[in-house]
Amino acid sequence: MAGRDLDDSGLFGELRRMVRTTGTVGGIAARIAGHRIGITGGSAAHAEDLKGVLGGLKGPLMKAAQLLATIPGALPDDYALELSQLQSNAPPMGWSFVRRRMSTELGPNWQQRFKQFGQEAAAAASLGQVHKAVLPDGKIVACKLQYPDMTTTVEADLKQFRMAMGVYHRLDNAIRQDDVIEELTERLREELDYTREAANLRLYGVMLRNSQSVTIPRTVPDLCTRRLLTMQWVDGRSLQSVLDTNPSQEERNAMARALFEAWYVPLYRYGVIHGDPHMGNFTVRDDFGFNLLDFGAIRVFRPRFVRGIIELCEGLRVGDIDRTAHAYEMWGFSNLSRDTMTVLNEWASFLYEPLMQDRERAIQEDEGTIFGRDIAARVHAGLQRTGGVKPPREFVLVDRSAIGLGSVFMRLGAKLNWHRMFQDLIADFNEDDLARRQQAALQEAGVKVGV
Repeated sequence: MAGRDLDDSGLFGELRRMVRTTGTVGGIAARIAGHRIGITGGSAAHAEDLKGVLGGLKGPLMKAAQLLATIPGALPDDYALELSQLQSNAPPMGWSFVRRRMSTELGPNWQQRFKQFGQEAAAAASLGQVHKAVLPDGKIVACKLQYPDMTTTVEADLKQFRMAMGVYHRLDNAIRQDDVIEELTERLREELDYTREAANLRLYGVMLRNSQSVTIPRTVPDLCTRRLLTMQWVDGRSLQSVLDTNPSQEERNAMARALFEAWYVPLYRYGVIHGDPHMGNFTVRDDFGFNLLDFGAIRVFRPRFVRGIIELCEGLRVGDIDRTAHAYEMWGFSNLSRDTMTVLNEWASFLYEPLMQDRERAIQEDEGTIFGRDIAARVHAGLQRTGGVKPPREFVLVDRSAIGLGSVFMRLGAKLNWHRMFQDLIADFNEDDLARRQQAALQEAGVKVGV
């Protein structure tokens, strides 16, 4: 049993997963259907139950739901609200699992490669768990172990997810989600490969090597496999524990600036985005900088797409409808009517508003609402009225990052001149320069780019 590949369960693993998820997803589909024909009683309670079930599954179905919860109208409000609050805090696997997994990944004598190895998980996430260990030279590392049977878990979850979204689409065509689901499928499958995540981690080390505010852990290549990722241990506190100490406005602003740098220097200088900015993926340093910890959901963009992001912001700022239309084309939207584009502009204006106003302000000035929720409802209704829209694949993680970061900035209570920060990043933007920087960084990190 010690040397057995824990993921070699094939059809039986998938069947077990489907048994667990079919009832959940079937319930989603049925409740969404009822919601759309006017049966709305108890929906909030159902959504709360759903959040608990998905959180317990500790798998990609939860991650898929989290992502969809950030797209206007992709899910009914109650579901979006509850699912957006999911955090990856699944119960950890026990020591017997850890021993078997480590033996499978590093061989039967794996313990000789460590001076110490913590038997208890230091953290648990949706696809794996983290153990603190000490190398023979005294360096402290974090070993992230993938849960067993995750390949079949992903495939079973994706089948169920497609089923639920198919039911929803027949009842509500405001968002045609074909490309969204394809993007999500590709990214989730990538997250199973920890050698790819190790390369992403190296990529962020390259892109942010001059940053004083963001720490990127270094990998230990000899202790990395497809299902084991070993990296430098970095000390930090959770953002919530820092907020519980009631930090000063200056400290809150310092944290916001660090997060802004961590997400948007890679995007506007290298065309790369971290698509999962929830609070479990970073910790706060003593100087209020940040440690980035998870690099599974990373997306590399065409330089033209990044140019489209900038063009859309500038078009909205000066009220140039032709410029915004061209920007949507750069993103990959096609056949947009002017009415549909007007609705999309309402959503884009909400996201870009802090970047267009040259003054110090909170990221959202109406502090009585959840970030983006009210405007999302209006946009959804507008898209239904104008015939719906099919978002391109590249839209998905940009939207998720904007909403996720906006929510964190709100929680921080940061007040900054976001416009100046943005303008500093894009002042010398040039597509060709970005392409050269991107290619050099990808090559140095050993990242292979697919779709």
